[in-house]
Amino acid sequence: MKNPLRKEYWTEVVDGFRPAESGPAGAARPSSSESAELTASGDIDDAASGSPAGTTAYSQTEKQLSATATSHVLHNLDSKEGLRPSTTTNDITSTTSRHTLTLTPQDNVEMNKDLDVRHLVTLAVGGAIGTGLFVNSGAALTTGGPASLVIGWVIVSTCLFTVINALGELAAAFPIVGGFNVYITRFVDPALGFSININYLAQWLVLLPLELVAASITIRYWNEEINSDAWVAIFYTVIGLANMLDVKSFGETEFVLSMVKILAIIGFTILGIVLTCGGGPHGGFIGGKYWHTPGAFVGHTSGSKFKGLCSVFVTAAFSYSGIEMTAVSAAESKNPRETIPKAAKRTFWLITASYVTILTLVGCLVPYNDSRLLNGSSSVDAASSPLVIAIENGGIKGLPSLMNAIILIAIISVANSSVYACSRCMVAMAHIGNIPKQFARVDRKGRPLTAILATLFFGLLSFIAASDKQQEVFTWLSALSGLSTIFCWMAINLSHIRFRQAMAHQEISLDELPFISQTGVWGSWYGFLVLFLVLIASFWTSLFPVGGSGADVESFFEGYLSFPILIVCYFGHKLYFRRRQLMVGLDEMDLVSHRRPVDLDVRRQEMAIERENFAKKSVFARFLEVWC
Repeated sequence: MKNPLRKEYWTEVVDGFRPAESGPAGAARPSSSESAELTASGDIDDAASGSPAGTTAYSQTEKQLSATATSHVLHNLDSKEGLRPSTTTNDITSTTSRHTLTLTPQDNVEMNKDLDVRHLVTLAVGGAIGTGLFVNSGAALTTGGPASLVIGWVIVSTCLFTVINALGELAAAFPIVGGFNVYITRFVDPALGFSININYLAQWLVLLPLELVAASITIRYWNEEINSDAWVAIFYTVIGLANMLDVKSFGETEFVLSMVKILAIIGFTILGIVLTCGGGPHGGFIGGKYWHTPGAFVGHTSGSKFKGLCSVFVTAAFSYSGIEMTAVSAAESKNPRETIPKAAKRTFWLITASYVTILTLVGCLVPYNDSRLLNGSSSVDAASSPLVIAIENGGIKGLPSLMNAIILIAIISVANSSVYACSRCMVAMAHIGNIPKQFARVDRKGRPLTAILATLFFGLLSFIAASDKQQEVFTWLSALSGLSTIFCWMAINLSHIRFRQAMAHQEISLDELPFISQTGVWGSWYGFLVLFLVLIASFWTSLFPVGGSGADVESFFEGYLSFPILIVCYFGHKLYFRRRQLMVGLDEMDLVSHRRPVDLDVRRQEMAIERENFAKKSVFARFLEVWC
């Protein structure tokens, strides 16, 4: 039987696709009312539907897409039993029963599609480049040393490359609101999707008040007399108003903030090279001096050095968190098929190159035993930033203040992005039934106002900035989502693995995908396994911290509290919905709804032309096209 998803049955129109005048085997095109009213019942007379047995009819208007599919078992999202198979036959030759899927606007919330590649890249940069690079890297330098800093970030970046490729493939094929939040539930397991989504939501909920407090602490670099809550109120208002803008205006705002950070990174890179080579006011070649004294690794034995390296991984993963926003924004991009893969690759290289370059220079300019790395009033105090310390060590006056201002902008940018990411995560979770459906409401301008207001409400916790207990409060709040980035990335890779397995099982060709992961399914396996080892390393360093004399229970829960929360959410969901099945079956996995159709004949012609044009390009141009 011919694949009904192929677009030879379709005619492209301005706002979407509609069936061609003559469908498969001469089937009549259903009317718009029929398309909108397709039922989810299993037994439909084939003759009455106007299609022969075993065929599928499709129609998508501006705000609706109705599809019928054979041998694809779908899930009832609204039933108390959870995601359960519909009663239908898997026999594609059946003439008495077939499965019918109805897709409504609520299935994929209508968001404004005003984001292009540069917006997606800068949104991810805005969420990823912040205190993790500018401040928290100092703590990693103290516990691991300069070599551990570079090695740890490079290893995590290789995992990130597999994640971003897997995410690009899924998001280009299924550009739906919330992206991977839905993929985990759809391709792996609803209980796992629920637990991962709760952890991911907690990460972004905590990030807004945390960054606002960090901004108020950063201001103290210039003035310690003004109450911190006054600054929190100012930043809170600015961020709230920015997120009330339409999507395009918000994207432009984040673009400007992210460009400031990118220019600052370029500037520090140039300055760092000059200082390392001895071009600063103090003169004298520095080179790799600090890699010899006090050393490249913290510790004197192989075991202590390895533990120092293991302690860096979680900090590295946290610093990269936010890069998955390229998929969170998928439903708000103009052309997901082209923009998502480009944005994913460009975001990865931009952020990875920034981190590895900056951290290499920091390791050359700041020794890991510098007392100022630990003298900050909190983990988000810019006074303990290794970048600021590097400039101070270089003897350049005025620039530390400028770098502090850039760190302030970076913090505000991350806080701004956190509201965007958190609200879209809420929409996705409401859409699949993880939280009340009221959070999925979208206004006429395409803004999820209920989710935005809920995120801003949680941000009111930032007004404890003036309290003496603020550091203790945020230490435990951060612990709630400390490993959520690693859990999220592992789940994305697992979703991609299961998706590929289901495609093979249902005999769907990879040619039908708009974008194919460069690392493939084996890359996803690599990323999943390495991240699993990172979790084990984190368990070890949390229970037996670097420099400690033995097991430290408080340190363990500060670093690993999110894991028992994940377990409770997972089994709680399983028990509530009484679902014993470990994962969604390959034959019942829905690979149809919300997937963009691809005309295989046109696709193959395009690929042939692309290969011909690719062969004519220079080696450098080929490299850029493949990897960037």
